Amino acid sequence: MNHDRIVQLVALVVMLTAGGVCGRLLPSLIDLSDEHSLRYTDVSVEGAPPFVVLGTAMGAVRGIIVDYLWIKVNIMQQKGLFYEVMADAALITKIQPRFAAVWAFHGHNMAYNISVATHTKEERWEWVNAGIRLVRNEGLRHNPNDLVLHKELAFWFAHKIEGVSDDAHLYYKTEFCREWHFLLGEPPDDYQERIAWIKRVADAPETLPEAQERTPGVEALVERLRGALAPHEQRFRFALDKRFLRAYAEWQAVNESSYVRMMGLQGRVARNEFFRAFDDVAGDPDLQPAWATLISHVRKRVLVDEYNMDPQLMYEYTRDLGPIDWRHGQAHALYWARRGTQYGEIRVPKDEVYKVLNNDRLHLQGMQGLARFGRISFDPFSDEMPTRLPDSRWIDVIDREFDRVYKKYYNTRGGGGESFIGFLQNFLSSATREWYRAGEIEKAQRLLNRLDSLFGSDTRWHNPTYRLPLDVFVRNETFDEYQYQPHIAPSDVFASLTQAFKVGVLQGRPEVTRNAINFANAVTEYFKDNEYSFVNKFGVNRIGGIIGELEQIAAAVLGYVMIDRSIHLADRMAIWAGADEVDSDLRGRVYDRIRGPIEAELAARPIGQIYTVDQVIPPPPNLDLVRNLMELERQARQARAAEAERDPFRRR
Repeated sequence: MNHDRIVQLVALVVMLTAGGVCGRLLPSLIDLSDEHSLRYTDVSVEGAPPFVVLGTAMGAVRGIIVDYLWIKVNIMQQKGLFYEVMADAALITKIQPRFAAVWAFHGHNMAYNISVATHTKEERWEWVNAGIRLVRNEGLRHNPNDLVLHKELAFWFAHKIEGVSDDAHLYYKTEFCREWHFLLGEPPDDYQERIAWIKRVADAPETLPEAQERTPGVEALVERLRGALAPHEQRFRFALDKRFLRAYAEWQAVNESSYVRMMGLQGRVARNEFFRAFDDVAGDPDLQPAWATLISHVRKRVLVDEYNMDPQLMYEYTRDLGPIDWRHGQAHALYWARRGTQYGEIRVPKDEVYKVLNNDRLHLQGMQGLARFGRISFDPFSDEMPTRLPDSRWIDVIDREFDRVYKKYYNTRGGGGESFIGFLQNFLSSATREWYRAGEIEKAQRLLNRLDSLFGSDTRWHNPTYRLPLDVFVRNETFDEYQYQPHIAPSDVFASLTQAFKVGVLQGRPEVTRNAINFANAVTEYFKDNEYSFVNKFGVNRIGGIIGELEQIAAAVLGYVMIDRSIHLADRMAIWAGADEVDSDLRGRVYDRIRGPIEAELAARPIGQIYTVDQVIPPPPNLDLVRNLMELERQARQARAAEAERDPFRRR
């Protein structure tokens, strides 16, 4: 045996020995990497897409290429070449998909830089959506435990969609609400019912065979739908996807809402083949169990596959926090911020705790947004912005969550806990005013006392404001606050008008009704006379948007009061009978919207054997007149919108 052969044999033995030792060490190394969060995901054996394997195969060259491209896109961004950045940024995400910063950079470029360079609301919304989809659907699939990506995504929902700095923000809010209204439907107002509503989606079958196993007849239902739509295959490709849910939601709204029929949409939807198929199939009472299972299954699959959202987490957050309405952008800011803390906090080094702190701020701000504007009334067939009203059920939740984060960051360097103080002061002051306007004097005084105990004269802040009588405090704070936060005015008016119905009308106290109406009128006039009113590039008057909300609130409040099951039905009947004391048109404006929910309530309760819907809410005598007036108002809005498109700088 020559020398070369001996060297080869020795090398082979060493290689086999090393391979064996590595094989024995690998399981323990994997366990250690998982235990100490040294991987990009919680489970180190999670699969990677093909381009990750390709990038890995490039070895050290990959780092050089990524560095070059990263420097290049930063230079192009500084020059304002935002569109040119797209190709190179996309290439980086393909070569180095675990590079979380480039996903955030790429998404921000779309949602902020490119969107504002476009010329229509529709174009802007598409780019904002594109940035969100990129990070949510792709970036977070490859970096599911990266805290910063979660924080960035939460911020975009909170700032870009729910903020007011973008000229097209009203359009964003409307389209976002429409998208999620079609996806999940309208949630029940009752909190426990809302928990059960989202839990049905979380518990839905993962696959169609599982749905068939749970509810026999699901697969036959699908085949029946497929057959009904087969003649229209060229116009509509049947699939259990988001488009299916939208068509189902539209069909459901048309069949359950006489308001939609009144607006003259029946002719349009009658021509829709999908609607006719639903009429033939979904109208069959024997198929209702299969329908319920199928819809929940499709909603779950769309959430997971098309939105990268976990229905189980959506249920848990609703159960543990409050009545989340997923049609609201702040609900998604809350979801992604909370998920980021839940799955990404452990991976953040201690010297970067500020990243976790900033994410928790978004978590609290999301709940604050839901407290101020979390009750949504929305007509999916209208181009009007959804009515967004306060939801006081979040007040105690936020107070509790503040205590948690304050203690969490109390010892953080730089006064981490103290950074939340301003948030709590502003929120509790606003909540105090809302409770006072709603007639909940004891609750308002309790919050004012809490403010005094935390920040009053006997604390290191030495603030005597919270020792003022409650009515004086509310009066002083109200209009001063509108100068800095005009968007909270609808919350005050909502609370005041709720008091008008619950106390003024129901208890026969006309002075309460009169005071509430006077306050609502005073706030509206304040904004009409506001000297800072201006028109944005899309012809929308921002203060005018607030005025529009204020003018619609009375009808929205009556609608909410009438479907609030926490109010005895007899009391609601009395409120309905006396609602003309507030405005003679109100009953006509809400009748078509509330008739369906009240019919459903009567059908589900024994009291439905005593009362008919016409006894609970008799049609107002001026119903046809108000319907015609609403149609004229709708046409006028469309005409103004068309005029604004032609002359975006016209004041309106």
